Amino acid sequence: MDRPGHFPSSYPCKRSSILTATDSKLSMEISWHTKTFSLLFFFILSTLAPSKACHPVDKEALLDFKHKITDDPSKLLLSWTVSSDCCTSWEGVACDASGRVVNVSRPGLVSDNNDFIEDTYMSGTLSPSLGNLSSLQLLDLSNLKDLKGPIPQELGKLSKLTHLFLDTNKLTGSIPITLRYFSQLKKIYLSDNFLSGIVPPSVMKSWTSVSELGLSGNALSGPIPPTIGKLVMVTKLDLHENNFTGSIPTSIGNLKNLKYLDLSENQITGSIPQSIGGLAVLELLYVNQNYLTGRIPSSISGLSSMIFCRLSENKLSGSLPPSIGLLSKIQRLILDNNKLTGKLPATVGRLTTLTDIFFSNNYFTGKIPSSFVNLLNLQTLDLSRNRLSGQLPPQLAKLKSLQALDLSYNPLGLVRIPDWFQELRVFQLMLAKTGIEGELPRWLSSSSISELDLSSNKLTGKLPRWIGNMTRLSFLNLSNNGFHSSIPVEFKNLSLLMDLDIHSNKFSGRLNVIFSKEVQDPLGHFNSIDLSSNMFTGPVDDDIGDRPAMASISSLILSDNTFRGPLPKSVGKLRELQVLKLVNTGLSGTIPVELGDAKELSTILLSKNKLTGAIPEIVLNLKELKQFDVSSNKLRGRIPPHKAIIPASAFKNNPESNLKSIKYEKVKIERIHIKTLSLNLYF
Repeated sequence: MDRPGHFPSSYPCKRSSILTATDSKLSMEISWHTKTFSLLFFFILSTLAPSKACHPVDKEALLDFKHKITDDPSKLLLSWTVSSDCCTSWEGVACDASGRVVNVSRPGLVSDNNDFIEDTYMSGTLSPSLGNLSSLQLLDLSNLKDLKGPIPQELGKLSKLTHLFLDTNKLTGSIPITLRYFSQLKKIYLSDNFLSGIVPPSVMKSWTSVSELGLSGNALSGPIPPTIGKLVMVTKLDLHENNFTGSIPTSIGNLKNLKYLDLSENQITGSIPQSIGGLAVLELLYVNQNYLTGRIPSSISGLSSMIFCRLSENKLSGSLPPSIGLLSKIQRLILDNNKLTGKLPATVGRLTTLTDIFFSNNYFTGKIPSSFVNLLNLQTLDLSRNRLSGQLPPQLAKLKSLQALDLSYNPLGLVRIPDWFQELRVFQLMLAKTGIEGELPRWLSSSSISELDLSSNKLTGKLPRWIGNMTRLSFLNLSNNGFHSSIPVEFKNLSLLMDLDIHSNKFSGRLNVIFSKEVQDPLGHFNSIDLSSNMFTGPVDDDIGDRPAMASISSLILSDNTFRGPLPKSVGKLRELQVLKLVNTGLSGTIPVELGDAKELSTILLSKNKLTGAIPEIVLNLKELKQFDVSSNKLRGRIPPHKAIIPASAFKNNPESNLKSIKYEKVKIERIHIKTLSLNLYF
């Protein structure tokens, strides 16, 4: 039974769906094919009825394993009884003709006759007696979630073992050096446990028959052994999410059969070895989230079968080698968050199979090559946060498959969004800080854009009424511009809008049109709103917490406007609200006790207002509260006892006669009993 490798997707939220779709598909395909093999393997063994009863040594070993299982809620081992034959009556056990156990398969993911997958677990430890199953070929105790303790040294006696699956448990300790005696091993997965220590070089050296090795999701450390070059039969190597250090061994180039290589999320240093170019059948290369330095080697052109390449989140420098244009099968090229420099090579335009380019947050300069027009299968082009300049090639309008375009934070000096952009069919258009001036172009009203970011430009004028025609919008960022108008009533038509950021403009008028926009259940409920640093007036609508569009909001930022009036009690009905900022808005009245009903609140900033009365104890004792500030108000009374660590500055500049000054006492956050007449402030 194969275990598909993990293909990381730790990218910003706006990109996650784009990044993970193909990875998930690939993972599913790998899982399906190898699972089919495993089931077939087990079926063949189970149909070879043994001519002899179960060998007593094997039966005793398996009963000892069962004895060390402390919890088996799905009764995976129910049929394993002393009075029955382990070859003919025990589920998950298969024997050869001589009555020796050759297969033990009791994974936590169980398929019934209707192909329904049951997800279960077993608690306990691995019995050293399993090492007495001298004819065992397959041991699958994967996905049991709660197997603890070390991998027994005695497993090294299983000289005929070909498949070992112990992944997704809570196994601890190191990889036993005795596993070097697995001379016939084909596939081994120890992923997603708590294994630590080094990988013994002698173990790696002896696994010359291994085709798949999965050690990901552990705490393994030290260098990757150079003896990894002895795994000449390996097709899949997954070491991601560990603590490996040192450089990538040059011997990696010996693995001529390697198709999948994932070394991501480690602490690997040094450069990518030139020898990697010898991996002619490699299809997936993930080394992201390490500390790699130096240039991308020109030998990368030798990876002629590569489909997915992810070198992001390292410290790679230098220019992109023109030889990258020889990766004739590449679909996804992810190089973001490095220190790459120079011009984008025109040879990238030869990669006609490309669907996704992520080059953001580097130091690329010059123009976008006109050869990019050849990338007719391109769906995502992210060149944001570089130093690109010059005119955009109008030929890019031919990229009819393009769905996401991000050129943000480049000194492009666009002045205006080129008219040919309307020929694109993008769903995501990100042009923040690209030098755009003037008013919004009218053609946006008939576009299919769902995510639009034009922030940090020099856009001016009114927010046009036709904004209501952009009914597919789910994300809109027009912050840091010069818009000046009220929000048109047509804004209510944006029934899919979930994230709105228009801070730092000169918008005016009431907020009702925003809070009362339409929704299309279950879509269109706000996730975040930032209207800060504008000229909106109030008061804030009393029924803000009753508006359907606000039902699932998590962040509401309204600071630096002129609302006046009270903080509505209905804000307490926003049960998913985590961040509430109303600094310097002219709020008056008391802090409503009902605010304490918003149990998810972690940030409450209400400073520089005209709030009066006492601080409600229920608000200051919200379980998730991390940041609280009511300074510069007109509050009075004692500061309620609380467990959160709130600095004294959060209460300052309230009239001296109001917040009573009694003896302050430091109270440790873990103290259960808090003295009722003291303050837990850190002055």
